Amino acid sequence: MILWKIKAFDEITRDELYAILKVRQEVFIVEQETYYLDTDDTDQKALHVWAELDGKVVAYCRVFDKGIKYDETSIGRVLTHPEYRGLKLGRTLITYAISCIETRYKTSNIRISAQDYLIKFYGDFGFIPTDKKYLEDNLPHTEMYRI
Repeated sequence: MILWKIKAFDEITRDELYAILKVRQEVFIVEQETYYLDTDDTDQKALHVWAELDGKVVAYCRVFDKGIKYDETSIGRVLTHPEYRGLKLGRTLITYAISCIETRYKTSNIRISAQDYLIKFYGDFGFIPTDKKYLEDNLPHTEMYRI
């Protein structure tokens, strides 16, 4: 059974934090072959949204209030564990993240940095691509906005 969690940084247990950082490294650094400092001094300001199955983090993202990453609220570090792709966990994750923003921050204005291959995926949630396209860690990205 999948257990969904939403926690501020200071509510996360040591074991939960270890599992979150581990899956972020597995996906963003090892799988995508990018080399950057994943712990960027903003985790402490984020709400962390994730799914656990048998103690393993299988989907994850972090959510920010306005003024931390962008002028608007934002969602970042979105991932699904490689062994659990195809279960539509990403769709549920983004639904929870948007709901979290609307409930806690009282807005639906969200800005994200999307890898280009996910533009259609985010478009299904009402995100619109902007003209801002760039390489981030050698991967093509597009800034997207949701009203």
